[in-house]
Amino acid sequence: MKGIVLAGGSGTRLHPVTRAVSKQLLPVYDKPMIYYPISVLMIAGIRDILIISTPVDLPAFQRLLGDGSEWGVRFSYAEQAEPNGLAEAFLIGADHIGDDTAALVLGDNIFHGQGFSTILQRAVAQVDADKGATLFGYPVGDPERYGVGEADATGRLISIEEKPAKPRSNRAITGLYLYDNDVVSLARTLTPSPRGELEITDLNLAYMHRGDARLIDLGRGFAWLDTGTHDSLVEAGQYISVLEHRQGVRIACLEELALREGWITPDDALRLGLAQGKSGYGEYVMDVARRAGASG
Repeated sequence: MKGIVLAGGSGTRLHPVTRAVSKQLLPVYDKPMIYYPISVLMIAGIRDILIISTPVDLPAFQRLLGDGSEWGVRFSYAEQAEPNGLAEAFLIGADHIGDDTAALVLGDNIFHGQGFSTILQRAVAQVDADKGATLFGYPVGDPERYGVGEADATGRLISIEEKPAKPRSNRAITGLYLYDNDVVSLARTLTPSPRGELEITDLNLAYMHRGDARLIDLGRGFAWLDTGTHDSLVEAGQYISVLEHRQGVRIACLEELALREGWITPDDALRLGLAQGKSGYGEYVMDVARRAGASG
């Protein structure tokens, strides 16, 4: 499965902060926002990742992330010149996807929960084996603000409503999507919505109408955070800070994830930690590397 992180847009809800820098480069406590969606793909076992952003912001992502080799992954980059909708990511990333399945995660979404890696890896394996699409739902108290999904007893998606006045469920569709290889051809059939965008909901409806869409419920014990406003950005940072201090672990630490997957060695991780050693993040990476058997 190939991964895509969509980190475009102008971040108007965060102005004036985002007038000079991409929203996905802003810090969420101790690391750039984009580390969190990248970590989701890494947890799922995905190593070939396309970063899509605006022509202005893309060089900054390249400076931050490079080619990904230091984490044992491969980053490539592509431009989305205008905010033409989430589903356009599959047109931009068609060559990247090739003949494989695809995962799309939005650059401002944060996921965290016990057992998330197991859930993700099973979902990836199911899409690889059984085709179709897999979406992830999260219970919210104000579903009328979201795209809302409803599933039957088997988990098959039976309805999607965009910001419904009377929601059929309280399951908001999160910014993480898994698709079979048909996603590229289906995206090419979409027409722009009244707001001029290729809507991800229309893409999901195409799978649903074929009977090929599943909804996995991320229920109790999980956190799904959208960092698109000033308040939600602060709340996300506070959430990460509290968890990291209480549990003594770092959420979305790419070096630790790569080490755990065996994509880098303990000595590699130690070198990466030393390069950031004046920060608490760097000290944590060095500690993880030494506990894993690094020689330094």
